[in-house]
Amino acid sequence: MSTRRFFRNILLLIFLSANFASGKTDDQREFVDIKRIDRTIAIDLRYAGSNNVAHRPLYPPGTPALVRAGVARRLAVAQEYLRKKGYSLKIWDAYRPQATQEKLWQVTHNRSYVSDPKEGRGSMHIRGAAVDATLVDAAGNDIPMPTDFDSFTPAAFLEYKGRDPIVAANLKLLQKAMAHGGFYGLRTEWWHFCAPDWKRYEPVPELKLASQ
Repeated sequence: MSTRRFFRNILLLIFLSANFASGKTDDQREFVDIKRIDRTIAIDLRYAGSNNVAHRPLYPPGTPALVRAGVARRLAVAQEYLRKKGYSLKIWDAYRPQATQEKLWQVTHNRSYVSDPKEGRGSMHIRGAAVDATLVDAAGNDIPMPTDFDSFTPAAFLEYKGRDPIVAANLKLLQKAMAHGGFYGLRTEWWHFCAPDWKRYEPVPELKLASQ
């Protein structure tokens, strides 16, 4: 690692720690495009196409991957960890409006995988505090993981029970990278990761998603 990169990483971690410790909320209220924070992170919003549990687009064309600014910086830390190892994050979902959450609930009606929009304090995605992510290699190719996105089965649980050592190693790398950025996972979905302070972000039922 170069000296410049080393000190850049140190300064980024200090900045993150200072903001979280001080309880600052200005940037927590701001939504940003993940690509503005780190252009090397791959984006493939599954709900912008038909390759998802609803089998149809739930987002309009040109939808960007949006999260709170503090969450995006955490992703940049995880991405830096992965790039050193020849891999990259691919984001399958980020901020999700209430209308989309309601459509997903209509399709699934399973609280183990999709939050009921009429209960609780709202999905972590509606707060802009969570992402669904996987890994790609240096060439941008998907690498083997336990399941595909929206595979709402026990095979998608965070704790891998399969016997493929390559899949197990890939999943462990993703989990290590996201933990490095301060995220934690969801028991029933290996691809779901949330910022630890997600409750501090207010739900935002509707946000302009289409790119300018």
